[in-house]
Amino acid sequence: MTTTTASLDTLRGAVRGTVVTPGDPSYDVSRRVYNALHDRRPAVVVHAVDAGDVIAAVLHAREHGLPLAVRGGAHSVAGFGTVDDGLVVDLSRMRGVRVDPEARTARAEGGATWGDFNHATHAFGLATTGGVVSTTGVGGLTLGGGMGHLARRCGLSCDNLVAADVVTAEGTLLACDAERNADLFWALRGGGGNFGVATSLAYRLHPVDVVFGGITCYPLDGDVARAWQAMVTAAPVELNSILVIALGPEEPFLPERWHGRPICAAFTCFSGPAADDEKVLALLDGLGPVVGRFMDRMPYPVINTLFDEQLPPGLHHYWKGNFSRELSEGAVATHMAFGETMPSMESDTAVFPIDGACHEVGPEDTAFAYRDAVFSHSFGGTWTDPADSEHNIAWTRAYDEALRPHTQEGGYVNFMDTDDQDRVRVNYRQNYDRLRAVKRRYDPDNTFRLNQNIAP
Repeated sequence: MTTTTASLDTLRGAVRGTVVTPGDPSYDVSRRVYNALHDRRPAVVVHAVDAGDVIAAVLHAREHGLPLAVRGGAHSVAGFGTVDDGLVVDLSRMRGVRVDPEARTARAEGGATWGDFNHATHAFGLATTGGVVSTTGVGGLTLGGGMGHLARRCGLSCDNLVAADVVTAEGTLLACDAERNADLFWALRGGGGNFGVATSLAYRLHPVDVVFGGITCYPLDGDVARAWQAMVTAAPVELNSILVIALGPEEPFLPERWHGRPICAAFTCFSGPAADDEKVLALLDGLGPVVGRFMDRMPYPVINTLFDEQLPPGLHHYWKGNFSRELSEGAVATHMAFGETMPSMESDTAVFPIDGACHEVGPEDTAFAYRDAVFSHSFGGTWTDPADSEHNIAWTRAYDEALRPHTQEGGYVNFMDTDDQDRVRVNYRQNYDRLRAVKRRYDPDNTFRLNQNIAP
């Protein structure tokens, strides 16, 4: 079906935000998403300003048979925030964050980014687990699980979600938490965008103010990865470190002879006392020969901005992801081999630790099923020239095929691409059947299918 001029007029009359269609001056800007690999042309983009606008957009899409995409921070690597010939609900004008410092909670609107969230909560010396790039959307990251610098100490983003408001496929706004619509609340915590549009999300906060963080660089060497695994799994939960494999960045802290050469790096955030900073440096020094370093005391929000300039909107991305209980010899060898052939300066591998507080939540307490995993592997090509797409995608697929024997069957849904639908069941493991039941209750017609889709 299509949407008519008359029906568009009705939609415009029903929303306070902006309705953009092809031919409008702002159309090309409105249809743009973070990942330039997805250059799609929606029939309608609704820039919602409140839940009422979201309801009107969802009902319009259903009435006119339009595929429905939901966009928060627009960072979906698989491009789920846009769709050809469909309707996009864009939440980017809904970015308010309200903090209750006494209760140590914060409620964010569905279009807020982690930069918005961290700015608001830091004023009170509080934070919760978010991503590692400040322009990432709060909603999309949380609904998929949510890893970040505070995960070992505070748990995943979804573990800190205490309530949400959700517009369902029927156009109903539901409040959900541990008591109200508890089955929906359970599914939201790791089940992705399958169940509706989260117009607001409330989080538990933790005392986090200034951290000791930054990046320490080493030659590309399997011994560095092995030492990093030993360090991070034995460290106190206040110490989070992400193993990065990349080409040396052109930054002042790294000598020029390492620019563009394969390296290992420890992207570290220590939220413990400043008196222990030297101990952290000693641990990092023990991983291998340090060839460059930027580490300093900084406000917590700053550490989430350190890679913003290297990863601006408009690059092309194609990623994969896997979980593992350990960084095995086979995994180390695979990461080293593909690190040697990293296809661009923007590409990287990141191994996130997800132990500590992440293991204090049971495997069936939330939809995030891999509570026995210790690491989450993210890897893929990122490039600037569309002509390089075929090479980068082929490299990433070969990497994925080589790593699979050395990792668990499933992976993190936010690192999956559009060709990973066959992995949805194993990504949700023992929770898949329960998620399907929730899907059948709240979205039996699969209105929300542009995601790592759980079919009803």
